[in-house]
Amino acid sequence: MVSKIARRNKIKTRIRGKISGTPERPRMSVFRSNKGIYVQVIDDLAGNTLCAASSKGIEAANKTEQSAKVGEAIAKKAIEKGITEVVFDRNGYLFHGRVKSLADAARKAGLKF
Repeated sequence: MVSKIARRNKIKTRIRGKISGTPERPRMSVFRSNKGIYVQVIDDLAGNTLCAASSKGIEAANKTEQSAKVGEAIAKKAIEKGITEVVFDRNGYLFHGRVKSLADAARKAGLKF
């Protein structure tokens, strides 16, 4: 039986083989833990993190709403740096719940992916 983490790493590797971030269209990578959610906008060619946001210090009723606020925050930071288009990297997580909430909020705030 394959563990949850091994399954996610296999999916993550498959996804990362297909997508990568460029200076024009960087990769927006999501990490979800039990307590919080973290997101980075990364230029893979240079190996730089252009901007990042996390749920640390964000008060919300539940984790899904917290994720939406993080999505708005990362979109705001990215647009300030002149980034309007990104490649979304769900990092092996299923695209529902907190990950979907973050992505929808970032789209609503002006990011395109």
